[in-house]
Amino acid sequence: MYKTEDPYYRLHVFCCTNVRPKSHPRGSCARRNSVALRDYMKKQAKTMEIARVRVNAAGCLDRCELGPAMVVYPGGVWYRYETEADVDEILESHIKNGVVVERLRLTTKDGP
Repeated sequence: MYKTEDPYYRLHVFCCTNVRPKSHPRGSCARRNSVALRDYMKKQAKTMEIARVRVNAAGCLDRCELGPAMVVYPGGVWYRYETEADVDEILESHIKNGVVVERLRLTTKDGP
């Protein structure tokens, strides 16, 4: 496997922005405000001058009933977030300082 010594981005954050019909039994992240929260996260990362981090919109991450959901790579740390305060905490603790936010972390026991 090829690995660069100095990757362009040190972290990638994928925020689910998938939309499902209102009647879908699993719901969807976009119907839980994920698009606005992703936009906020992107803006805040720049405001906080967090270097070499990419915040991306993602299609379905298949954890819709737990959403809005995001995953941070490398490491594959999954989060559920609902508010701008949650986003700020993830940015400050995990993205900036490398400390996982346990209260927001999703594990394999938390659904699909």
